[in-house]
Amino acid sequence: MPVPWFLLSLALGRSPVVLSLERLVGPQDATHCSPGLSCHLWDSDILCLPGDIMPAPGPVLAPTHLQTELVLRCHKEADCDLCVRVAVHLAVHGHWEEPEDEEKFGGAADPGVEEPRNASLQAQVVLSFQAYPTARCVLLEVQVPAALVQFGQSVGSVVYDCFEAALGSEVRIWSYTQPRYEKELNLTQQLPDCRGLEVRNSIPSCWALPWLNVSADGDNVHLVLNVSEEQHFGLSLYWNQVQGPPKPRWHKNLTGPQIITLNHTDLVPCLCIQVWPLEPDSVRTNICPFREDPRAHRNLWRAARLRLLTLQSWLLDAPCSLPAEAALCWRAPGGDPCQPLVPPLSWENVTVDVNSWEKLQLQECLWADSLGPLKDDVLLLETRGPQDNRSLCALEPSGCTSLPSKASTRAARLGEYLLQDLQSGQCLQLWDDDLGALWACPMDKYIHKRWALVWLACLLFAAALSLILLLKKDHAKAAARSRAALLLYSADDSGFERLVGALASALCQLPLRVAVDLWSRRELSAQGPVAWFHAQRRQTLQEGGVVVLLFSPGAVALCSEWLQDGVSAPGAHGPHDAFRASLSCVLPDFLQGRAPGSYVGACFDRLLHPDAVPALFRTVPVFTLPSQLPDFLGALQQPRAARSGRLQERAEQVSRALQPALDSYFHPPGTPAPGRGVGPGAGDGT
Repeated sequence: MPVPWFLLSLALGRSPVVLSLERLVGPQDATHCSPGLSCHLWDSDILCLPGDIMPAPGPVLAPTHLQTELVLRCHKEADCDLCVRVAVHLAVHGHWEEPEDEEKFGGAADPGVEEPRNASLQAQVVLSFQAYPTARCVLLEVQVPAALVQFGQSVGSVVYDCFEAALGSEVRIWSYTQPRYEKELNLTQQLPDCRGLEVRNSIPSCWALPWLNVSADGDNVHLVLNVSEEQHFGLSLYWNQVQGPPKPRWHKNLTGPQIITLNHTDLVPCLCIQVWPLEPDSVRTNICPFREDPRAHRNLWRAARLRLLTLQSWLLDAPCSLPAEAALCWRAPGGDPCQPLVPPLSWENVTVDVNSWEKLQLQECLWADSLGPLKDDVLLLETRGPQDNRSLCALEPSGCTSLPSKASTRAARLGEYLLQDLQSGQCLQLWDDDLGALWACPMDKYIHKRWALVWLACLLFAAALSLILLLKKDHAKAAARSRAALLLYSADDSGFERLVGALASALCQLPLRVAVDLWSRRELSAQGPVAWFHAQRRQTLQEGGVVVLLFSPGAVALCSEWLQDGVSAPGAHGPHDAFRASLSCVLPDFLQGRAPGSYVGACFDRLLHPDAVPALFRTVPVFTLPSQLPDFLGALQQPRAARSGRLQERAEQVSRALQPALDSYFHPPGTPAPGRGVGPGAGDGT
């Protein structure tokens, strides 16, 4: 019986299932097709040259699907080779072109025009087969009668017997028509070795094949070769590459049995093992057992190196080759982790050696060496829009400040000079593409202009010192009464946003300075969610304030998504949703133990149970509102502030201000609340 690939995949694990294969007698290649079709195999192989895609002159036959299965091609009873049988499924694509006369006048066209519609369709289908180090291309001629020509419908399949391949090798198969009217189909399969098939008595090179097992012992990995003492074999360790030949790492000729120990620090995902008996024309068995090993993936990123080639290109060196992405970001000297550019420059694809699992794996400052010693430079981000429109902003710890600007930041005060330096060519270009550019503008020449202001500031300092001492006591009291609070939430819906706004307004009636994105939409749109939150968080924590994480079902889903437990956030989040942007800075504070004392959590009764909050965020107090309002307000006070006897009174004040918004959210207008009916039987649910 033929063995389909979905069953054959069971044979590729650590404990392969033994499967028997169909046998073909004789060395000749052959082809056959579905009933109703006629097919013919060219006598010799052809060159593997797909050519460019051409427009179809009308309806054409095109490959739509590839299927493969393994068979044995036998010259004698015990002299067989492994073979890959390929089935190409075909369909009719395209349409007949309407005759011009019929389209214009609605009459009957020349009868000769109808003849092609009643003719059969022919196609030349190419099968390309590659299994390192061999490659073959064969040509199949297929003809479909007119009765089976239905546009967009499958017409059947043509089967080719068969491509010979080595046990344990990786094969790649392509199929396309000649000339090529559509993109070629492709299929990649990893063939099993002698362990996965019932072929020991059929393939001579499998008779004396060494048997290899991989086991772990603590930090070490053992390669156990269970063969007889007289058996001589070769063993090789190599790095398997997607492009080009494998890179050898270690090779020895040994006599069995053997146990070879590998250190876990030598493991990478593409480390493979090849073993073969030292006999003429023996089959080499290849296994790559560390592809999914987390230790191998960690070792790979430790070995990866990022190097700058030019101001616009870089090279990532690593032992293996798997796809990943690199993005430009920026970081202020001595500041927080690298932040994405806002607005972003385009992303570039690079080749990395490990599946990144959507985590940051490698970070390097690409221009650190090319720019020389660290200078007091300002980075200008140029954004290009349609019709040659462009805008400039200066990257600062508080975000990207538009130029010109009336803000109070250093870049805004020097914005006119920075624009003049950029126009006069005094700034160094670090990046340039269709979306924008990045410039480094020197600030050294502006520093000496500040010395006069420094001397003036010293004179004013002496005069103001006495006033500061007089106001110090009152200022300390005001600071104790007006602690800063940054409120973060997920914008689940408009009703929840109104509920958050009511809570923020109620907290403002207390001695609290509340910041929430609802009241800063203009700044949020100008700076972007990441920059806005970064500035608010820095200011709040520097002033000894507290960050309030208001959890809702949407917020819990976003947190779980960032923690990579497989939960996706429901719904789309708008451009003003700072909660998603804040997680990149909030998570490090929790992971590194900096959150207690600076963060508190809260959720509303009947909307979310505190146990639903991810465990990482429950390392700080999580209160339910309004039932735990006194404790919640107490946590918002200064750490050293004494608990006032008015705390309960303030909690009742906040609860009264919050109750209308709670009633509106949980009982929308037109929906009677339980127990609030009028007359007999009200509230009984009838």
